[in-house]
Amino acid sequence: MPVYAAPVKDTLFILNNVLKLDTYSNLPGFAEATPDMVQAILEQAATFAEEVVQPTNQAGDEHGCTRHEDGSVTTPPGFKEAYTQFVEGGWGTLTAPPEYGGQGLPFVLGTALEEYLISANLAFAMYPGLTHGATAAIEVVGSDEQKKKYLPNMISGKWCGTMNLTEPHCGTDLGLIRTKAEPQADGTYKITGTKIFISAGEHDLAENIIHLVLAKMPDSPDNVKGISLFLVPKFLVNEDGSLGARNAVSCGSIEKKMGIHGNATCVLNYDGATGWLVGEKEKGLAAMFIMMNAARLGVGLQGLAISEAAYQNAVIYARERLQGRALTGPVNKEGKADPIIVHPDVRRMLMDIRAFNEGARAMAMWAGLLVDLVHKAPTEEDRQHADDLIGLLTPVIKGYFTDKGFENAVLAQQVFGGHGYIREHGMEQFVRDARIAQIYEGANGIQALDLVGRKLAKNGGRALQAFNKLVTQAINDGKGREELKPVAEALERSLGHLQAATMWLMQNAMANPNNAGAAAYPYMHLAGLVGLGLMWLKIGSASLDALASGNGDERYLRNKLTTARYFADRHLPDTASLRRKVEAGAETVMALAAEDF
Repeated sequence: MPVYAAPVKDTLFILNNVLKLDTYSNLPGFAEATPDMVQAILEQAATFAEEVVQPTNQAGDEHGCTRHEDGSVTTPPGFKEAYTQFVEGGWGTLTAPPEYGGQGLPFVLGTALEEYLISANLAFAMYPGLTHGATAAIEVVGSDEQKKKYLPNMISGKWCGTMNLTEPHCGTDLGLIRTKAEPQADGTYKITGTKIFISAGEHDLAENIIHLVLAKMPDSPDNVKGISLFLVPKFLVNEDGSLGARNAVSCGSIEKKMGIHGNATCVLNYDGATGWLVGEKEKGLAAMFIMMNAARLGVGLQGLAISEAAYQNAVIYARERLQGRALTGPVNKEGKADPIIVHPDVRRMLMDIRAFNEGARAMAMWAGLLVDLVHKAPTEEDRQHADDLIGLLTPVIKGYFTDKGFENAVLAQQVFGGHGYIREHGMEQFVRDARIAQIYEGANGIQALDLVGRKLAKNGGRALQAFNKLVTQAINDGKGREELKPVAEALERSLGHLQAATMWLMQNAMANPNNAGAAAYPYMHLAGLVGLGLMWLKIGSASLDALASGNGDERYLRNKLTTARYFADRHLPDTASLRRKVEAGAETVMALAAEDF
């Protein structure tokens, strides 16, 4: 049976030493996030994730969710009890606005909590995760009445939320949706249509579910410009806040799927359900993107979190499994074989995963801090800078992290050999669960196109220029420190590849848009590697500072420097081949006729 220990020590190192959280104490919500408070929160979150949530993971996968004849859905054994403790512990309120019952702490702390929950049980973590996305949309574009009526109960976890985009005939191309919203005399709308792949669409964890649904009004254009967003509760809410009649939305079926069995992925049927317009008419896609951007960062975390959980179990197995002898001579001289962790190829797999996990955790936490700064930075210039960076990083974090998360789950399974293919050890579940993160919330090919087609050119390339400036500064600083110089020089070469690939796109994408389409995926991975290289330089610099001051665990800090070198030696060279793929263009990609496939 798999195990999990939340990486509290690593999280604290990133917050305190790399991001220097205390330097933001002048911003709203940060003053309360003292080092002692942050440590206490993370330790309690770790206990909750390890002792309450993680034990439900394997059973949740085996049992799945059950749909009953009346359309109701029961979650796996232990889920409801764990969710009750989640609500009672106030975990959903951690970073939410105080005016709606939240604690108002920095979003970056919520990033850490979310990683722990996902590693413990991805399917479970999706229920509060989707609610968080729904509350974000209502908070930004909802009316004052809607905020007052729905947000307190959603933030507390008493009610849950969903996002309803996909229909049987359309996924990413939302202009094709057919769900209709008929205006009524009382200002409400009758919502009719079918939505599929709705995560957490129906369940028994909360007393109400607030669905946010994309639909078109009869007089709206039948394309992407005609989409509006509607709030459709499972149970109607009375004026006094009590629950009223059941709304005309029901679960038609639960999807039979490869992984995340513990999450109810539903077909939802809307049969004239009562709904309310959220935001402006025909501005639904912009409103939904508030949810989707939050969700994409969360899905990127899923890649990291599954990779971390799989890594921890692979390390334990590699230390215990006896097989063969070390190439340099017996290590376990009293036994007939050595533990497989002595073998370079096993070390390669473990180090590949470790180098990603620790760099990606820093990058995810940085992204969480940027979300805070978008809203709380003291000047408009600082807020714009943070907004530019998080906009650029979101498709990279979603796409690159989830690709690597799946790849690392497979590597961790490989460490187990044949035992990794057997359900008992839980490794095959990590592989199955990790796979969805590459697909939903915009498949990774769409993320790559978003990066290349929208984010690079936005505001004259201002975001990429800001990112390049940060990387260049880190390189210059790193080259001035002997132990970091090889890492800095490797990242300098990789940044050169990224800049050359960007220039090639500028020169060739307009002439032939297929060049951009063919280049997008390797470009996204190239950007991901440079982003992790930036994080490893920052981690290395923070480690050297801590060593120089005598603060911290020397072995832990030395291991950071070793892993930074490993990343520079074994991963950054990939940027050269990715640049070549970008510059190969679309000619051979598009050469065959469709009928020749």
